[in-house]
Amino acid sequence: MLRGNSIRLLAGNSHPELAQSVAERLNIALTPCVVKKFSNGETSVKISESVREEDVFIIQSGSGDVNDNLMELLILISACKTASARRITAVIPCFPYARVDKKDKSRAPITAKLVANMLVVAGCDHVITMDLHASQIQGFFDIPVDNLFSEPSMMAYIKREIDGWKDSIVVSPDAGGAKRATAIADKLGIEFALIHRQKDGRTEKEKMDLLVGDVQDKVVILVDDMIDTGATLSMATKLLHDNGAKSIFCLVSHGLLSETNFALLDALPIEQLIVTNTVPQKQHCDGMKKLVVLDITPTIAESIRRTHNGESISLLFGEWAGGSGIY
Repeated sequence: MLRGNSIRLLAGNSHPELAQSVAERLNIALTPCVVKKFSNGETSVKISESVREEDVFIIQSGSGDVNDNLMELLILISACKTASARRITAVIPCFPYARVDKKDKSRAPITAKLVANMLVVAGCDHVITMDLHASQIQGFFDIPVDNLFSEPSMMAYIKREIDGWKDSIVVSPDAGGAKRATAIADKLGIEFALIHRQKDGRTEKEKMDLLVGDVQDKVVILVDDMIDTGATLSMATKLLHDNGAKSIFCLVSHGLLSETNFALLDALPIEQLIVTNTVPQKQHCDGMKKLVVLDITPTIAESIRRTHNGESISLLFGEWAGGSGIY
């Protein structure tokens, strides 16, 4: 239950299905707003109801046309700020430009920091996001940031749907995801393996080697935070298959799949590719038979409810959040 009536839920064009699902779960209506483009490509926003002194939550994910969706979010925040909203929370299930979180070479930008600055300047008071590519992005903000995790939902799926999970092994496809994979392995009480990824100095092609762990005759659970082209997934699953894995399940938080050949993914030696709906997945489900989508609507909705009511959201980092469904 939400306390009082001082809450408004708005949505841009990035993920209307998720916004509607969250609204239904909270038993409130989405505040009508029109977000469209002028003929020259500029974004036009019109909020049809008053948000004065309201607790405003704007749902917009960093998917699809990322730049347009980011601009929509910034303008929506600014419009609510100038309309005297009491508090503005940006609910960004998939944070845009999260992969550009550090300066890894000369003259490289730190775009995630730039996005953080733009959100604050636009008038954002609070950010709710999920499975940041790098947790240090929270430090780019001078406002509260709640980084939710899909990990409990994934663990619940593993226990419920994967036969023989107690004798399985969790694998990270690179060193960057080792912390995420070991956390899941420790909580499930199973083994962990790490793949080492590097470029071949002679051919300049990337190659992978199994650095830690033994996957021979085991159920393998490959864990990553994001899949875009599918190149990492393809190399990792072939390596695991060549090393004798009995079956392979891939769990990924953000299934961007923007430049993915679905026929090639379906041909990989995997049982399922499990992703969340932090970004729209309907078109991906139509293209890939092995795709399974975990619904993170309950986690997002509960975080909004608890934020509005001034309650702790620490419960969302535990087993409760594993109640997400599948569609």
